Amino acid sequence: MIVEGIVTTVDREGRANFAPMGVEWDVTEIVLKPFRDTTTFRNLLGTGDAVLNLVDEVSYFVQGALTSPSFASHPASVVTGAVMDAACSWRELRVQQAETTEARARFRCAVVHSGFQREFIGYNRARAAVIEATILATRTRILPVDDILAEYRRLQLIVDKTAGSAEREAMETLTQFVQKEAAAIRRGPT
Repeated sequence: MIVEGIVTTVDREGRANFAPMGVEWDVTEIVLKPFRDTTTFRNLLGTGDAVLNLVDEVSYFVQGALTSPSFASHPASVVTGAVMDAACSWRELRVQQAETTEARARFRCAVVHSGFQREFIGYNRARAAVIEATILATRTRILPVDDILAEYRRLQLIVDKTAGSAEREAMETLTQFVQKEAAAIRRGPT
């Protein structure tokens, strides 16, 4: 099963990186699948540790996908890593096996510690739609942009019906980003 969360890793100087990521979930093992050209990939190679933060606020996914944010966090208990203050719960991970030859690596990680701060409220349809829109926003240079825009129109209907203000704002940010990307793609190289 794929679970969406915010993966935190730190570099050798202790600077935290926050990256939304779908991970392969199991109780004792989690597989992280970062692309090779990412900070998460480099940090996993450098330290072998990560934290999977389970959050119920979609703005963290949007910010993490579109920018290089720094979120409030505190040190992990067992691994060299950062736990987001906004995490409902988290899993501290240690790399057991790394497959790094493909464009998207696979890091098999043992869950060495878990923590809980508060109940995970869950996702309503709007939150799920924003998560899906966030994933699509990261694929604008991979998938046909007209297909992404069509999917955005469908997802916007869900947001319009079921969202609160946070989800509406997150979807608006994503839509503006995707429209800007689409315009740049249509203009072509400059």
